[in-house]
Amino acid sequence: MKTLIGTLSLLLGVMLAFSVQALSPKSESVADYAVENYEDAMLDSLAKLVTFKTVAKEGMTPENNPEFIGFKQEIKKLTQELGLTYSDHGYVLLIGLGDSEDKLGVITHGDVQPADPALWAQDPFLLDTQSQPGKLIGRGTEDDKGAIVTAMYAMKSIKDKQLTLSKRIELMVYLAEESDWDPLREFLKGYTPAEINITIDAEYPVVTAEKGWSQITFTIPNLDGELIGKSHDKHSANLLSFSGGYFSSQIPQQAKASLSNVSSPLLAKLKTIVTKQEGMAYRFESKGEHLTIFADGKAAHSSSPKDGVNAVTHLAQLLSAHHWPKSQASLTQSFIHELIGLGVEAELFGDIAYNDGFMGPMTLAPTVVKQTQKGTEVTLNLRRPVGKTPELLDIQTAQALELWQVKHDIKLKDVETYWGKPMVMGNAPHLDTLLAVFSHFTGIKDPKPVSIGGSTNSKLFPNALSFGPTMPGKAYTGHTENEFMTQKQFMLNLKMYTAAFIELAVEK
Repeated sequence: MKTLIGTLSLLLGVMLAFSVQALSPKSESVADYAVENYEDAMLDSLAKLVTFKTVAKEGMTPENNPEFIGFKQEIKKLTQELGLTYSDHGYVLLIGLGDSEDKLGVITHGDVQPADPALWAQDPFLLDTQSQPGKLIGRGTEDDKGAIVTAMYAMKSIKDKQLTLSKRIELMVYLAEESDWDPLREFLKGYTPAEINITIDAEYPVVTAEKGWSQITFTIPNLDGELIGKSHDKHSANLLSFSGGYFSSQIPQQAKASLSNVSSPLLAKLKTIVTKQEGMAYRFESKGEHLTIFADGKAAHSSSPKDGVNAVTHLAQLLSAHHWPKSQASLTQSFIHELIGLGVEAELFGDIAYNDGFMGPMTLAPTVVKQTQKGTEVTLNLRRPVGKTPELLDIQTAQALELWQVKHDIKLKDVETYWGKPMVMGNAPHLDTLLAVFSHFTGIKDPKPVSIGGSTNSKLFPNALSFGPTMPGKAYTGHTENEFMTQKQFMLNLKMYTAAFIELAVEK
């Protein structure tokens, strides 16, 4: 009898466990319906949204920037076509289904990072489906216009099936996520967010922790005028300029250095070193006594520096093969080589490096090196986990910079630090539901929550978990040149978002 009772108890436990993880039949059927009916319409809607260059411009806002105005008009038009509600709050668009006071929040953004057309097969602001069949290439396809389209058509599919909602599904499209969070903070002072939120601006299975977006900036002063006749020899090799990077949250794909009086042996030495650098391509152009070296690596989101090949750090390593006379450019090259190197975890930057067991290591990457009249402005992008206070990080940063300045007899200007707050979201009530949806549609058994280096608007909302749109193990292409999402993933996301909305916001 005890054996029979034990067996029945085990079976009951298995059945209960299965019932917790199983999705309702309507979730799967409506998810299938969404893909069967809206694939072409989604592609068309994505193509329209990509055309708007919703890149932040100094002195302009979403209310007076023509690109943002056009984007808003297109979103409003699509909302009306799909039978959803729409309201414009300047920096924030709210798109909804249902009228319950209880809400399921879906958080995303409509602004994008800049794109260098020279590095794309076609115009980055035109959806490219031809260059690489199966890929949807264009700025914003993965970050985050694709997600906007997916959420809207998931809501449309639920509306089509006339499902009874227990919660209003409210999609928030913020228009300055990439540049300025203050308008969103201001908006939230007079807006009551949902108690359960999904951010669709990161990775699967479910993100429960995000590192803090952080930054160190400084200027290496222009000393070239002071050094003429001292350390410079017009007949010896000199490093005249060193620059690279496009914007602060992208691992630089390109860097450039200008040199003079490079001897044949030195040139041969540099070209030999080039052959040993994996993932890099170089071009050497000579004009009289001047040589320009163009370095080309691989862009990546700065939250995942290992996914890229940093052209700035690799060019600095290449040039370390020679001892250059002291100059603004050579000091810049020396700083990057000596305090950063080719590592991405601040291994050489004094005592600043550290690691959290779940969130992983702090990462550090030079992302912008720009020469100006007053000197070379350097931006270091960091992503910090829990484990160290901003006060300690400031002390350790100051110590590392001071030692380097003493070594090179130089004083850096305009040194500033910013330490973003890491986020850990524990015990969110919809975690298991999202994991179950992911497991059901991907076939991946027993998925676990993950941490990311990125920093999303999840930090500003209660019980906010990030859910896609990028699969685990796949490089995130947002912020990169040739950003893309596969069409297959686009449709898989539609299935998972439709099912998640039903599981969390439709009456059982």
